[in-house]
Amino acid sequence: MHKELTEETIPLPKNWSQSVRYSLLNVIGLVRISMLAGREYLLRKGLTSTANIHRLETEVALLREELRILGARVKCIHSQRRPQYPPIERMAILELRAMRGWTQAETARHFFISDDTIRSWLRRVDDDSLLQTTSPVNRFPEFVRYTVQQIKLFLPTLGKVKIAEILARAGVHLGKTTVERILLESPVKEPEPNLKDNATCQIVSKYANHTWHADLTAVPISGGFWTNWIPNAISPRWPVCWWQLNVVDHYSRRAMGFATFKSIPTSEEVTTALDKIIKQGHAKPKHIIVDHGGQFDCDHFKKVWCNKHSISFRFGAVGKHGSIAVVERFHRTIKDLLRQTIIPEQQSAFNNEVALIIDWYNEYRSHTTLKGRTPNEVYFSHPAANEQPRFEPRKHWPIDSPCAKPQVEVQGSPGDPIVLKIDCLAGRRHLPIIQTRQAA
Repeated sequence: MHKELTEETIPLPKNWSQSVRYSLLNVIGLVRISMLAGREYLLRKGLTSTANIHRLETEVALLREELRILGARVKCIHSQRRPQYPPIERMAILELRAMRGWTQAETARHFFISDDTIRSWLRRVDDDSLLQTTSPVNRFPEFVRYTVQQIKLFLPTLGKVKIAEILARAGVHLGKTTVERILLESPVKEPEPNLKDNATCQIVSKYANHTWHADLTAVPISGGFWTNWIPNAISPRWPVCWWQLNVVDHYSRRAMGFATFKSIPTSEEVTTALDKIIKQGHAKPKHIIVDHGGQFDCDHFKKVWCNKHSISFRFGAVGKHGSIAVVERFHRTIKDLLRQTIIPEQQSAFNNEVALIIDWYNEYRSHTTLKGRTPNEVYFSHPAANEQPRFEPRKHWPIDSPCAKPQVEVQGSPGDPIVLKIDCLAGRRHLPIIQTRQAA
């Protein structure tokens, strides 16, 4: 048999060398599906720890290969032509070096710099010159700049306006142009659509629980759905993805609840999840807006469930801004935050991650539509944190400056309570109105 094979009695396919690389991609795709099937088997057998270890080892190997590819591109650039690290990144490199326990040569090898560069950074960090520099009077201190940079580092999806709104809630009022200068970036931003010029469908929501949005979305667990062969996609079900139902209140942008499914849910499963959300929130909407999915565009949802709860349903307009854009934007926020972590393959762990994100979203995430307020502040009519009195972190800023000195105006007639209207020109915001009664 060996002699027959060595004599090339079995001819190879024609042009086999031209398709071997494409076949390699198919093999790698099959390996990925096999790994997913193996982890699904381990999870069903209750071997959760083994499945998690296997997934983490695979993730580490893929990240190392990704870093190797990026490093190969940097090595192609001459050392004198490579872009320099900004001061904040230099401090981050030294922090990572301390955490890793690397030597100067090892640190230089990982970040494509020389040993002398690391030594100069260490000499500068002793006298705080790596992060702190001499600044003019109207320049914010370095801790403000460092905070802005760290927010952008850990939440890269936030823009300059959103970062300014978040800091305003903590009492540090920065303009969007100031945040842009601190970030040392000039990203190309897509122009926001002018809603006044577009003939769009506007949703009128006058109070909390007036109108809810409900929609389903697929959250990929391990990368995505693409494969190298037709139909170029694998089945959208667990353990490839989670199906998540999100419900958002239109008036306050508050996430009212969610539900997770292992496969595309039926209409009965969706309505059961909506019943739980209504029961947990002790509230139900007057109107609910959904898409044309089979879970909603059916008799069970329209005639049975909506009539049972006395809820008016409405389908969102396809391709129209303002129909179901609120819940679609919420989907994007959830997925962007989940990408920062490794999405769990266990349903209970995934629900815990989503619950933490929703708690942060409702309590702390400011919205431009809500004028910098959070969903809970609007939903429960709480005082807005970004309208609280501000403090001035710039120690050299003149106190008698017209921008820093608030303008006080006394309103009211004799015998009525005194109303002091304080207008702070520096932040271009009206601080809360202070009311006191005249002494008897």
